[in-house]
Amino acid sequence: MFGNLSDRLSDTFKNLRGKGRLSDSDIDATLRDIRRALLEADVALEVVKDFIAAIRERALGDEVSKALNPAQQVVQIVNEELTKILGTENHKLQFAKSPPTVIMLAGLQGSGKTTLAGKLANWLKDQNQTPILVAADLQRPNAVTQLQVLGEKVGVPVFSPEPGNGVGDPVDVAKKAIAHAKKSQFSVVIVDTAGRLGVDEEMMQQAIGIRDAVSPDEVLFVVDSMLGQDAVNVAKAFKDGVGVTGVVLTKLDGDSRGGAALSVANVTGAPILFSSTGEGLDAFEPFYPDRMASRILDMGDVISLIEQAQRTFDQEESQKLADKIANEEFTLQDFLEQMQQLRKMGNMKNLLGMLPGAGKMKQQLEDFDESEISRTEAIIRSMTPVERNMPKVLNGSRRLRIARGSGTSVNEVNQLVNRFEQAAKVMKTMSKGGMPNIPGTNPVQMGGAVGGGYIGGKKKDKKKKGSKSGNPAKRAAENQGLSFNAEPETKSGSAFGIQN
Repeated sequence: MFGNLSDRLSDTFKNLRGKGRLSDSDIDATLRDIRRALLEADVALEVVKDFIAAIRERALGDEVSKALNPAQQVVQIVNEELTKILGTENHKLQFAKSPPTVIMLAGLQGSGKTTLAGKLANWLKDQNQTPILVAADLQRPNAVTQLQVLGEKVGVPVFSPEPGNGVGDPVDVAKKAIAHAKKSQFSVVIVDTAGRLGVDEEMMQQAIGIRDAVSPDEVLFVVDSMLGQDAVNVAKAFKDGVGVTGVVLTKLDGDSRGGAALSVANVTGAPILFSSTGEGLDAFEPFYPDRMASRILDMGDVISLIEQAQRTFDQEESQKLADKIANEEFTLQDFLEQMQQLRKMGNMKNLLGMLPGAGKMKQQLEDFDESEISRTEAIIRSMTPVERNMPKVLNGSRRLRIARGSGTSVNEVNQLVNRFEQAAKVMKTMSKGGMPNIPGTNPVQMGGAVGGGYIGGKKKDKKKKGSKSGNPAKRAAENQGLSFNAEPETKSGSAFGIQN
């Protein structure tokens, strides 16, 4: 998200680094670059003007001129002003004093309202609420069916008395839904309404009719983040027509511009409550303006990352794992369980993108293939419990069986075991407070990596011995998996597998 905007702003701030003092011309040049970056991101012109004016006023004052690090102070000012544009603070849903709380979703067709309804219901369910979905979009083909499927996936009931596809009165459905929710004691009612390809009078009147019929506690305007400046015009129309109490940004993971996010809240005056960051039903999170501003400036969002980890990982289990690592009892089974926990946290690319400086690793993140995690899981699952807990028993014939069972090659099995053994050594060293021996960091071994058999730039000649089994089939299998005893050729790079 915000890829292009983040890159442009990073390049702008890079030019300021190393300057002990910033002249007025330096600040003017920086502001021109920021303005150009925002306009290219399709941020509304009026928002850009106010944003630049606020930064200029602060940057030309004593706040920057008297700072020990003027360049860093400018970045801080931009961060704070971005946060103001996005809404200053996190706003929460307003629940009714007496249930049910009624939430009405409005927006254009294609903005992702129906999918968002499922995500919101799933999130509310995790908050110990009892939501019900209402299929009031009776015009879009298969809209009712789609909502029913989503409801089944998240385990939330769907009120759908009409088949849709142009049949039924959405206002009447909404009225009956409220009566049903009160009778069945649901705490939250989520009303999915119809959209159009453009803002027209018929659509707006229908939305107004549903609003008047159910008296919603929240009217959430669902906006496609990829619309850019057009989203602002649509938001104004909905604000004047239906009345908007909050905004939800969808498809934020595909938005490389960011214009909608930086414009909608400022133009409508309604806070951004949630954002959707992927296709999965769990790719949904509350919107924090300060954290989003940090992401835009490539400063990361470590707080959100920690919160996701805390929700996913059990503290007691984490302590047990730490004890296993310290006592050299960490096994492939533990490794498998940790990978499964990581996948529960969400999309790995999104998680890695929350790290500070992730923008500098954009290509590595794009090349990251999550299917490799599935292949690793398949390899470990093809092992017996004994093999998972005692990798040393993995001889050639066992590795060949595992490769065939997981649909991989013997070489891939060998690589996994070697990586696991190396990682176990690193974790053991770090658990004891030591510094792991990372290839390329030891001055004695700068001629090459130890794991590749290099010492002082000379490669040790290793001789491979063939299998001595009397069974020809077994001997051939073991010879095929012989490479597991040979240490892998190591390329220079980091300890995390990013090779140069």
